[in-house]
This record gives sequence, structure tokens and C-alpha cells, in this order.
Amino acid sequence: MLPLLCFCHRYDLLSLYFLLQSCPATQPSMLNVHLVPHTHDDVGWLKTVDQYYYGDRNDIQHAGVQYILDSVLEQLLADPTRRFIYVETAFFFRWWRQQDSATRKAVTMLVNEGRLEFVNGGWCMSDEATTHYSAVIDQMTLGLRFLNDTFGACGRPRVAWHIDPFGHAREHASMFAQMGYDGFFFGRLDYQDKARRIRDKDMEMVWRASESLTPPTADLFTGVLPNGYNPPAGFCWDQSCNDPPIRDDPNLEDYNVDNVVKRFIEIANDQAKMYRTNHIIMTMGSDFQYENANLWYKNMDKLIRYVNAKQSQGSKVNVLYSTPSCYLQGLHQANLTWSVKMDDFFPYADGPHDFWTGYFTSRPALKRYERLSNSLLQVCNQLEVLGGPNSRKGPYGEGDSDTLQEAMSVAQHHDAVSGTEKQHVANDYAKRLARGWAHCEVLGSRPSTTPAGRLKELDLSFQRLNISVCPATENSYKVKHTLYNPLSRMVSWPVRLPVNGSDYMVLQPHGQVLDSQVIPVSKATRKIRGDRGYAVNELVFRVQAPPVGFRTYVVSQMSRQHPPVAPQPGTPLSMENQFIRVTFDPDTGLMNSLTNLETKQKIQLMQNFYWYNASDGNSADSNQPSGAYIFRPNSSTPIIVSQTAKTYTLKVNSVVQEVQQEFSPWVSQVVRLYWGSRELELEWTVGPIPVEDSLGKEVITRLDTNINSSGYFYTDSNGREMLERRKDFRPTWDLKQSEPVAGNYYPINSRIYIKDKVNQLTAVTDRSQGASSLQDGSLEIMLHRRLLYDDVRGVGEPLSEPGDDNKGLVVRGRLLLALTPPKDAADIHRPLAEALVLEPLSQVQIYPPSVVPLRKGLQASLPPAVHLLTLSQWDQESVLLRLEHQFQVTESPTNSQPVTVNLKKLFSTLEVVGVSEMNLSANQWKDEMNRFDWKTSGGIVTFSTGNTNEKGIFGMCQSCLHKCEVF
Repeated sequence: MLPLLCFCHRYDLLSLYFLLQSCPATQPSMLNVHLVPHTHDDVGWLKTVDQYYYGDRNDIQHAGVQYILDSVLEQLLADPTRRFIYVETAFFFRWWRQQDSATRKAVTMLVNEGRLEFVNGGWCMSDEATTHYSAVIDQMTLGLRFLNDTFGACGRPRVAWHIDPFGHAREHASMFAQMGYDGFFFGRLDYQDKARRIRDKDMEMVWRASESLTPPTADLFTGVLPNGYNPPAGFCWDQSCNDPPIRDDPNLEDYNVDNVVKRFIEIANDQAKMYRTNHIIMTMGSDFQYENANLWYKNMDKLIRYVNAKQSQGSKVNVLYSTPSCYLQGLHQANLTWSVKMDDFFPYADGPHDFWTGYFTSRPALKRYERLSNSLLQVCNQLEVLGGPNSRKGPYGEGDSDTLQEAMSVAQHHDAVSGTEKQHVANDYAKRLARGWAHCEVLGSRPSTTPAGRLKELDLSFQRLNISVCPATENSYKVKHTLYNPLSRMVSWPVRLPVNGSDYMVLQPHGQVLDSQVIPVSKATRKIRGDRGYAVNELVFRVQAPPVGFRTYVVSQMSRQHPPVAPQPGTPLSMENQFIRVTFDPDTGLMNSLTNLETKQKIQLMQNFYWYNASDGNSADSNQPSGAYIFRPNSSTPIIVSQTAKTYTLKVNSVVQEVQQEFSPWVSQVVRLYWGSRELELEWTVGPIPVEDSLGKEVITRLDTNINSSGYFYTDSNGREMLERRKDFRPTWDLKQSEPVAGNYYPINSRIYIKDKVNQLTAVTDRSQGASSLQDGSLEIMLHRRLLYDDVRGVGEPLSEPGDDNKGLVVRGRLLLALTPPKDAADIHRPLAEALVLEPLSQVQIYPPSVVPLRKGLQASLPPAVHLLTLSQWDQESVLLRLEHQFQVTESPTNSQPVTVNLKKLFSTLEVVGVSEMNLSANQWKDEMNRFDWKTSGGIVTFSTGNTNEKGIFGMCQSCLHKCEVF
């Protein structure tokens, strides 16, 4: 029996009190300048994670994290007044494992006394544009659990710290609030937004990060740091800086104490004009600084001593070593009323022509691999729980450094899945994910003690099915195909297996014959595959799998062989199933309408591919080129790939219908409609993008309709709540638009839609991408980028992925289109997006003596509004469960309502004997989660402890879009 109970240490609230009491004293009648010594340690960027930790490849960048931590520890122990903060648990975890007991004891003392403070505390500082909320929660849980297990309550961060990500998502703030953070500080925001906030002294606010959760559940105090995350100009004393030290011996030349003190007081007073209290913060550090911490602390000691000495002469500036938590405490004690922020901080620009919207799409193959890896991680977590005690032993259960959990957590870093790293670092991220996949394969091969776990081995060859490579099906006459479904509802899923025969029979678990069809491998697939496989055909059939369970099918090649149904040249007038009809223009080969046959809706729909000519930085108004971060087209008018498409039609009414479109040698697409589907699938293939003309290209697909969208469109925030967007508009300042294309691009993790009163067209994506609506009735999504210039934001190389053959990367992906009435749209696009994020796991094996029939881990499907976000083993005797109400409060008349779930009747193979509710990151008991209350322009916001009616992700943590009752 496995209780749903986490045996984390119960937090001693008294220790949290003493943690705040450890803050240095401030002066109520003075300007208190909080010096926060810190280092920003990217978990990969210009160098790999390992290279950064060990200090290798200093020819690329001088950085060695292990030496930073060694040096800081020595300096903190030398003076009890000194402080330091640390963020990236991935690095600290490595360092900690290498320390002896005396060093660990010293570090623990520093943590308990508040002299070393962990902020943020996740495995990394995640990107906020291209990460999915489920992966962010997992990486935060991994880091925070290590801090909790190692240091207890005093190691639990109380402040979120995202000083480097390139824009900030509302959903991140919501998650941080539900993880128990008191505040959030970041460094980057749009230059126009910052100017307005400085003018209005609105650099600090309360961010209301959910429209569905009753305040203050998702409210988070948020502050914008004054200098990004760097020290004030002239006050950088790291070995990597060139600022002069404080020379305080009057008997020597260049004595500069008076000048340094004068400049610092002036800077402090100027900064105070931007903020509302008598507390300001200065970040004393930057990228990979403090490798020689003595330089910093020796000069900061002098700065504090000499500036504070001026108080005897009437100065009102008080300088102190501090931390973000201590600074936040000062703001809280000021007891002011704060403004409320309700939208997000995208897109981010640091100049009129410098919009950081290109990275929404950069490295699309890595973005897809990360998304697939997240799906596999959830499958492995579930199998570890459902497989019985034997599945909880060995490399996966013991947390080896090559686990998929750690690889995925590293991949959430803001220079990882974002695509803003050097090419060799991107390769390293992919390699880490591949090693993590191998660990999941080890998990699947262990013997199981429960019926739900009888997957004899976890064959991960499915990862190459998108290029029609699968040795088992290519070489065998009879195979077993198993589909594992990680979702909490029944799924129907199309399967395409590479084969060399032309006639097959597919048997369902109880012997019934399933409709199937053999079709030739497409030209685009053969091009991508190269010599990695030799199947000439694909066997296509549609299968079902129970919630959190699997179903097995037997595939047999028939003795008599009929030729496969081959696509025929030409364009059909239409293609339809029982729910959808799509029509084509016979002259161009392009779509021209989409009809929902259930609701009798019809819209004009034309889809094509275009590319923006990337700026090379030589335009008259700016020298800013497009690059890994920046999207800057030379023109607002994209160049069409082709006015027409060469088409081939495949009509197989019982399984699938396809129109294969060739737009150019490097752009093709399959318009696909499966029988029984309410969505239209567009499978696009782009690449290698040609650059022989010396033009960088940013490739989009555009959907033009007659929907009267009036300049509005809607995008998701990290895959959860939808946000309203408006062309050339920002909710919190008067925008002066200088880049009409890039300045209207937003990140999408899972979907984008436009609507009017009658029709809504939703596009669901299979990875994070950049998207916009630049004309009424139009949607455009950027698919791929290949650029020839660096954008001068630090990465130091053009974004030109070479691919396997060094001729350029070929990328394949899918869009799912749904046409619905607006009021019913969420009932369709929520499950669609959920299924693309947590795809079923396909497993193929040579046919065994017996077949495993249908197995399921849940007694029944959960209600449509409830999503099983997490089911993972916490330790030998407890399980981490997160249930999520996934509908926003007003988006569905049916599914936005409260839902009740009975945990005792949830699982078919586990007996629930107890439940303890925790915060979202599972590092604090929910009834002990105390957060600061803040007065806002809408009234006092008080965070109440204990259980409330606003429940969402349950079992051991909480987060939801609306209300979900559990008993």
C-alpha cells in the first residue's frame, strides 16, 4: 500500500522568524541601500554545464563555478556581517557533493544565520517564454527539494529571482505565488515600459497573475531591479571588471575615497527617485563573478564603512550588506499601497529596433525534443509508481545525475530551450536528454509486480517514427504494438509504423480486426530520413488507450500482398470526415475553406508559407541584425515561398485522407484528416533553409481567414491561461511602435487563436514558437530560422544550425486547427493541447508468445476539466500527486465549473491511505504556507494559511485555473 503522503520535514515556523530576524538593522530616517552580493551562473550558454562548473574552455569565457563557491565561502566565514545569495541549485548540488563534512557544517551554519541565502532555488533560472508550466514546476521541485532535504526551513527560498530571462510570463508569477514565495525580482523589461515606470515611480507592484484564482492566491509582489543585474557604473570590483578599487591610504597616490563616496551617494539618491520607500537595492555582481571574492568584499567593506561615516556629517544614506528577502522585508514594513499588474512583460525590447522575439522560435528541433522529453518523463514517473516496488530501485529511482528529470531541468534554463546558446552547447543539451531517455529505458525494463506495470521493456525507437525509422517493424512479419496513455482520460491516437510490406492485419486486444491502411512513405520523409531507415511504406491505424494505462495490438504481415494506396497527382476539390470539411483551390493547390459540419460553420481559409528577410544590421535606421535572440526583418512584407503547391492526393476514408503539398525543394506539407477527428492536422517540413543568396531567412506559415478579429488575438502563457493580445498595443503604457512585425510577436507554448462573435480558429502547436496576428483574420506562426549574423547579445555566433549533413537543419512539426463557436472552443483546444504535451508512448516489440491486454492505472477517466499533471514516486512509501483544473474561470460554460474528485476511488492498483496537501513545489505543507500581505490599489490583500476553496493541483500540492474539490 502506498499512501499519498510526503514525508518532507515539517517546517519550524520559529526558524523562519529567526531567518527574517537575521536581517541587518536599517535606519528608519535614512535611505537604506541594500547591497546584494551575487553571481549569475548560467546552466549552459557559451560553454556547457560541465565546462562552466569546472572552469574548462576559458578560451571561450573565463568562468568556473566551483571556484566561485569556494571563494565566497572563505570570505563569508571571515566576517559575519557579509552576505551572499545563490540561485542555481544544479551547480550548488554538484559542489555540495564534493565537500567534506567540515565544509558542509560551515555552509549549514551560514544558511541558518541568513548569511548565505538561497533565492529562486530551482535547478536553474528557467526561461519564461519557451517553457511549459509542467516542466517549470518539475525543475523547481527538484531544486527546492534538495534545499529542503539539505538545510530545512532556513534553506527554503522566499524570493523568486529571474534577473536574466528575456521577458516575463504571467503564469510564472502565478506559479511562484503558489509555491509560497513572498516576492519576485527581475532585471529585464521593455525599455519603454521601464521609462514609464521610472517616471511614475512604479518600479514595484503587486502582480495579479491569474484571472481565475481569487486574490491573493496568485498575487505576487514584483520588483524591477534598477541596473538589470549589474552593479552601478563604476562599482564593479570583480577580477573581470576594470573599475578602480577603493584606494584609502592617504599616504599613497591616487587616494580616491572622497570621490568614490560622493559618486556613490549621488547614484543612491538618483536611484531612490525611481522607488517609493526609503529602501533601494543594488545588485553587486554579474555573470560568473566572485571567483576571487576577496576583491569584491574588500572593496564593499570599505564602501560601507566610508559611506556610513558620512552620516556624522549629515548624510542620510545608510549602506548595508543585505539579501533580497531582507530588502523585501523593508518594503513590506513600509506598509504602502501598491499598483496592480494584470498582464505580462512580453515582448521585451531593449531599443526601438531590438525586439527579443526571435528566440521564441530559435532552434525548433531542440524545442520539440524538449517537449517530447517532458512527455516521456511523465510516462516514466507514472510507470515508476504503477509498476510496483521493483520499479523503484536502480538508477532511475536513486536520482543518478544522468536521469531524465535532471536533463529536463537543465533544459528549462533561459539559454537552453530558448535556443540562445552556442551550437556546441545546444548539442550538449540534446545529448543530456538522450542519456535521460536511456535511463527511462532502464526503468521500463525492470520486472513489475502489478498488472498495470507489465511493459516488458521500454523500447524508445519511437523517437524516430517521425522520420519513418523503426527497425522492429521494418524487419519483422509480426510485432506487438503497445500504446501507453499518460493522460487521465481515454485517448484515440493515430499510429504510423514504417513497414516494407503492403498488406497487414491489426488485431485489437480481444481479437477484433482494426481498420488500417498501408501508404507509401512520403517524399519529404525520405528526404529527412536519409540512410537511417529503408521502409518504403507506412502502416496507418488509429488506436485507443485507457487513462493512465496501455493497450496492446498485434500487427501481422499478410501472405498475399496488395499494392499500397498511392497518392495521386492533382488537387481534390475537398476532403472531409464526419466532423470537418476542407476545400482546396484546384488551380493553386492551396486550402481555401474550412467547415465544421457539426456546427454548420464555414470560414474562408488560405494557408501558405513565407519568409522574412533577416536584417544584416546595415539598414539606415539601425545596425541591429536578426540573431538567436532578436527578430528584425528587413521589411514588414514577407516573401512568399510559392504562389502554388504541387499536390498529391491520398483518399482513404476509413482511416486517413491526405493532401501532400510541395511548395519548394525545402518547404512541404501534408494536410491530413483522420476519420473521427475534430481537428485538421498540418504536418509541415521546412529545411534546409537555403542561404546561398546570402540572405538570412525566418520562415512562417500564415493562415488568412475572413474572421473579423478586430486587431485582437489570444496566446497561452506557458501553456496554461490564455492572454488577450492587441496589435500595436500594451496595456500599461502608450506604445510607440517602431517594429511593426517583431514588436507584435508573442511566445506561444501550445496555442493561439483569433475569433469574432461567430467563429474561433485555434491553432495548437507541438512546441514553443513565436506567433502573431498582423492583419485582421490572420494568424502567423514562425517555424524555423537560419541567420547569417550574430545579433550582438553575447552568444557570439549566427543562428545557422548545420543539421546532420552540414547543409542546414531540416525540421518537421505539426499544427492542429480547430474551428468552433467561441463559447465551445476551450472544450476542444484544452484537450488537444494537453494531448500534444503529454503524447502517448508508442512501443513496438517483436511478437511474444502472449499478448498483454488492456491495462489501466485509474479506475475511470477523470472529469474533462481535471488534468493529472503529476504522478511520481517521492520515496519508497509516498507518491507526489498533482491534479489540475485546467479550464479558465469563464472560458467554458460546462468545464469551467468546480469539480469534485474522490482520491480513494482514483487508482486501480494503489490504495490511498492518507493525503497531505502541500504547496505547488512540494517543499512546504499547505497549512503552514505564510506569505506577506500587501495593500493594493484594489484593497488589502491578505494571504490566509490553511486550506481554502481555491484548490487546483492536489494530493501534495496546489495550483489551478479554477476550483477543484478533493475528498
